[in-house]
Amino acid sequence: MTTDKARKRAVRSRMEKTGERYAAARRHVVRDGALPELPSRVADPGMAEASLIKGTGHGWDHWLRLLDDWGATAHNHTEIARYVSTELGVGSWWSQTVTVGYERSRGMRAMHQRPEGVEVNVSKTVDRPAMAAWRAFVEPSRRAGWLDLGMRMRTGTRTMGRAARFDVPSEGTRVNVAFIEKGEGRSVVTVTHVKLADAADVAAHRADWKRRLAALSELAATKPVASRGRQAS
Repeated sequence: MTTDKARKRAVRSRMEKTGERYAAARRHVVRDGALPELPSRVADPGMAEASLIKGTGHGWDHWLRLLDDWGATAHNHTEIARYVSTELGVGSWWSQTVTVGYERSRGMRAMHQRPEGVEVNVSKTVDRPAMAAWRAFVEPSRRAGWLDLGMRMRTGTRTMGRAARFDVPSEGTRVNVAFIEKGEGRSVVTVTHVKLADAADVAAHRADWKRRLAALSELAATKPVASRGRQAS
């Protein structure tokens, strides 16, 4: 701790003299000295080291050190992301990646946790165009042809052929779906189920959505779907 405080004072002093940002000043201060061992990570950051280096130029130890020095554990997500973006010069998408990875590593965020709670993402290429897949979600009579009867979804906002949002009143959760045309009568459907309770809930919903999207893919794109029961819309 004494070494950390001394290093921070040296970095701040250099910043005052040179006008450098914290990250640049710190690089000069620690260039010739041994760095103290980093605290153990509570969890995996969630982004592969090679991908992070390719996207930001540095690996996880680099970003963890900088944020530890800054005292990031005393700040909320928005404050950390803003610091990573404005002070450390990381682009907006990667600043979120670094922030979330830091929060996971330091036990501030669970895997799959987002501002709306825990979530799960499931994607599948289905054998129907994006518009047909979209209609199979938003039209109750078509949805009844592949969605299990115990899953009642209430349609919310939608963008024709591209996206749709649903509430699941029985669970108090929400389902966001995106549709991307892939050509040759196929499309990629990505389901993001948010406001889940915990890791066990994530695992259960992931398995359920894999099964549901497989059922959707099995339907012929142009075949009319007979209603199997009343669905909330």
